[in-house]
Amino acid sequence: MADVVVVLGTGGTIAGTSSTGQDRDYRAAQLGVDELVAAVPDNEGGTLEARQVAQIDSKDMGWPVWRVLLQDLIEVLERPEVAGVVITHGTDTLEETAWLLHLLLPPAKPVVLTAAMRPATSAEADGPRNLDDAVHVVRWAADAGLVGVVAVLQGNVWAGTEVRKAHSWHIDAFDGGDAPPLARIEGGQVLGTPDVAWVPPRGQWSPAFLALDGLPRVEVVTSHADADGAVVDALLLAASVDGARPLRGLVVACTGHGTWHQGLEASLLKARRAGVVVWRSSRVARGGIEPRPDDTWPVAGRLTPAQARVALAVTLALRDLA
Repeated sequence: MADVVVVLGTGGTIAGTSSTGQDRDYRAAQLGVDELVAAVPDNEGGTLEARQVAQIDSKDMGWPVWRVLLQDLIEVLERPEVAGVVITHGTDTLEETAWLLHLLLPPAKPVVLTAAMRPATSAEADGPRNLDDAVHVVRWAADAGLVGVVAVLQGNVWAGTEVRKAHSWHIDAFDGGDAPPLARIEGGQVLGTPDVAWVPPRGQWSPAFLALDGLPRVEVVTSHADADGAVVDALLLAASVDGARPLRGLVVACTGHGTWHQGLEASLLKARRAGVVVWRSSRVARGGIEPRPDDTWPVAGRLTPAQARVALAVTLALRDLA
């Protein structure tokens, strides 16, 4: 029987501590994942196993940590006694990690990301409840045969394809854009149905990813009042220097429903002629960009600019590995 839940720690505010007692005056990634797991009750008679993958503030997240995390996930999820995995993470880049895992992980078992907006030393620490809820969700999903990547925060279960940070400091800082939560957790009980519409991973994992020093370089530029192409031109120029990392993609955080300032057009056309793939996303919190038959520039749908950057980088990497 699969009754082991593995908790992979990457740091973040959930592992943060304050020496002053002030919630906003703290250092992230100070406690080990063993200390976090020790605060979780023996959940439903199952076993919790902890493993430290990284110890960083998630604002510094990137491919070196993602590569180790993926390697550990692939190994752990293959173990028959493992029901699923919880990943403790920082809030700043959680939506990016969720998308990366959605794109790459084989559809095998539930993977739940959780985080906190208050450090572990806070009188209002939200990490212990979020971690406990995440463990319950793994067991509930495993019993229901659900697979995929979700995030559990403040009693809500968000699809890994939809979750995004929506407030910079509220304790309930996440939502799903236009998408509602998949389920709620109250008193350790998951209030949802077994046929809840989780989105299975795309399962595009290849062992060749572990040999990559980095994902293809994709940058985000923003359209705004008075925008011109200077930033795009500077990126192209920097990438042309001998030894520089090639610029492979650009995500434009567009105004409204996928529009950009006319001052950007010439430089983006120049980038496309140079082989740079350009995607449009929206800087607006909800709605995204619906594709149209006459589109000449690809759109990122409902993805945030940060999620779109991950999706484009992974798309380019898969193309290289094919």
